[in-house]
Amino acid sequence: MIAMDPDELERSLREDVARCENLEELEAIRVKHAGRKGAITALLRGIKEASPEERPRFGAEANRLKQLCETLIEEKRKALGGDMPPDLYVPPVDGTLPATNGLAGHHHVLSRVLRQMTDILHGMGYSPARGPDVELEYYNFEALNFPAEHPSRDLQDTFYVTDDILLRTHTSPVQVRFMENAQPPLKIYSAGRVYRNEAIDQSHSAEFHQIEGLYVDTAVSMGDLRNDIAVFVQELFGPRTQIRFKPHFFPFTEPSVDVDMSCFGCKGAGCAICGLTGWIEVMGAGMVHPNVFRAVGYDPDRYSGFAFGLGVDRLGMIKHGINDIRLFLDNDLRFLHQF
Repeated sequence: MIAMDPDELERSLREDVARCENLEELEAIRVKHAGRKGAITALLRGIKEASPEERPRFGAEANRLKQLCETLIEEKRKALGGDMPPDLYVPPVDGTLPATNGLAGHHHVLSRVLRQMTDILHGMGYSPARGPDVELEYYNFEALNFPAEHPSRDLQDTFYVTDDILLRTHTSPVQVRFMENAQPPLKIYSAGRVYRNEAIDQSHSAEFHQIEGLYVDTAVSMGDLRNDIAVFVQELFGPRTQIRFKPHFFPFTEPSVDVDMSCFGCKGAGCAICGLTGWIEVMGAGMVHPNVFRAVGYDPDRYSGFAFGLGVDRLGMIKHGINDIRLFLDNDLRFLHQF
């Protein structure tokens, strides 16, 4: 005959749980009643001592008590805040206490400048294109008409992984990859990190950001290039901003130009921002070289196009009056919270 009374066990269980005040006591109650040597466990083991007629009743009572114990323990655990890990438990908030100021995050200044640029280009009909940071030398140099002896191919200027794999030195390889898999007309921009083996100082970094635009169709001219750049610069720096082209050389464009804009600080009169010249150099541009079209399978007699590229970090420095490019990557909250 079973010596333990199920009704007595239930009363004891309910009283113990009701008196419990913390999670440690609750665990002790669980062990007392449902542990390996607990009363309910003993009741389950003692069923075999009952007569055949009484076993079904005692078996049902034992299982009911086991389930009741689990339910009461779990409900009490939640009431005591035990439904989450102890290190995450936070006591209920007292709504009568004064509020505290929280530290809110925000976009990095470079992200804000880049977002402004991409929003402008989207509005002008450009679509985004992406490519890998770790690039083949073919896409980074050869397909862009860089001669074998070009100084940018040297180890002192470029980070090589192997003889023919490198960290991209500009975002122009994205344009080549895109043109290989698309037919004109196309109007795209590519943005991202680029890497050059530079001595790091106030105005140079080994890792920075570029954004480039590319437009290819059957009758694209330098006039179209000037118009798009003027719209872009005026949207970014104001409608009164003027631009001018100066002859330059890039292997992947012909003709090539440097683009200056009128200084937004002095409106062309000359100041510290523009070095007293009234003009600020902002980007390089030009008409896509026929050899680049040939590398991607375009007929240069049928298609023409232009490309332009600029440094996001440098434009951010100009726009916000920042005098050291290293500040962008220093993670100094005193600097970042200014933007």
